[in-house]
Amino acid sequence: MFIALLQLRHTFHTHGRLYLFSAFVLLTWAVWLVKAVISRRYRPWTEPYSATTTVVIPVVDEPLDLFREVLERITAQGPDQVIVVINGKRNVGLEEVCEDFPAVEWTWTPIAGKRNAVKVGVEHAVGEIVLLVDSDTIWMPDTHAELIKPFLDPGVGGVTTRQRILQPQRSFLTRWADWLENSRALYAMPAQSVLGTVGCLPGRTIAFRRTVLERVMADFMTQKFLGVFLEVSDDRTLTNLTLKQGFRTVYQSTSLVYTDAPTHLKKLVKQQFRWARGSQYNTLRMLPWMLGRAPLLAFFFVADIALPFLWLCSAIAWGIRFSRHTGDNLYSGMLDVRQHAFLAIIMLTLLTSTLAMCLRQARHLAEVPSDFVRMPFYIMFSTLVLMPIRLYGFLRLGHVGGWGTRAHAFTAASATAGGPSPTDPAEAPDGDPRGLIPYLIAIAVIVIGVAYDVLPV
Repeated sequence: MFIALLQLRHTFHTHGRLYLFSAFVLLTWAVWLVKAVISRRYRPWTEPYSATTTVVIPVVDEPLDLFREVLERITAQGPDQVIVVINGKRNVGLEEVCEDFPAVEWTWTPIAGKRNAVKVGVEHAVGEIVLLVDSDTIWMPDTHAELIKPFLDPGVGGVTTRQRILQPQRSFLTRWADWLENSRALYAMPAQSVLGTVGCLPGRTIAFRRTVLERVMADFMTQKFLGVFLEVSDDRTLTNLTLKQGFRTVYQSTSLVYTDAPTHLKKLVKQQFRWARGSQYNTLRMLPWMLGRAPLLAFFFVADIALPFLWLCSAIAWGIRFSRHTGDNLYSGMLDVRQHAFLAIIMLTLLTSTLAMCLRQARHLAEVPSDFVRMPFYIMFSTLVLMPIRLYGFLRLGHVGGWGTRAHAFTAASATAGGPSPTDPAEAPDGDPRGLIPYLIAIAVIVIGVAYDVLPV
């Protein structure tokens, strides 16, 4: 933050160009400020609503004790129908767990993939509202009743829950994941809900009108991007299709669920890579609609793509200036007039960065004060891990990809092996020349951005 302020001062005094790092910081603050202001208007739905409901749970492989608890908590809340769709390799253990619950219907499909499992479940659903639930998601006592309340508004087509991480104190990674989830729940989700356009209803537990799902299922199972079918980001795709049907998508903060998070870095990287690809390809595919119908949503998601590129270009440009000993000394005034100025610069940098981080995360810190001391590490980890993952995810937008974090799940190989079938829409091989487009765009953006920041005015 301190460096950005010095760059802005230099820009204004010299009437020069805006540094890319300053643009990165300003855009970060702009996104936060818009979300913080709009989200203050958010209120959850409070009036009870009654409707028939079907819970659909796609499952591939899950610890049996955890899956049993998932079913216990769901069936205890009395949905009209619970359907478990076991997909991929036969799993006798999961089948036996399902058999222990008289209220649970289960079926098996040999086709691995969450999308096909959702399709199978929706085909068997009879409830007016269909709740799609991940097989490792733990419901709280009022999750079901609270989640369906917004459907009292006939214009609401999809609703999502508030989501937290199970036992976040287990490790740094689980604490970090819980911070991310809570930050979204306190800023992004309520802000988008106020506008009626939650851009992604996260898939741990989401509810849709059954008629909406039936109407969009063909597109859900066949849509391609750059010539390939992408299994990932099923929740964002369903959200997009619901919005395009003219319905609102909203967030119900009083409906709480808990989910697990990776405890090993390798698995977390795979998860975040899957999310990065899914988010960005859906943003690009949905962009024309968002620009015309939901410009603020377009701003949020385009900024999400732009920020990693601004960060990378500014880092490369700084490296070039440093190696060439060119550029302006932003600290010259301090170094000329103060003793121990170098220490002062370090302290000011740390102080302003910490204050900035805490201000943008004030709502989370009010709930988890102990994260105050961890916040710099969270931000550093997000910058050094998430930024490169998002950049790599952009490059891989035109490639077939698998689930990555579950054994026996949909894989890139299963998308192309054996040729297409009526129930497997993954027809395109991972060699379509359109897959080069993201690489060309990224190269052009980086070259132009670095040249802008390095070359003299």
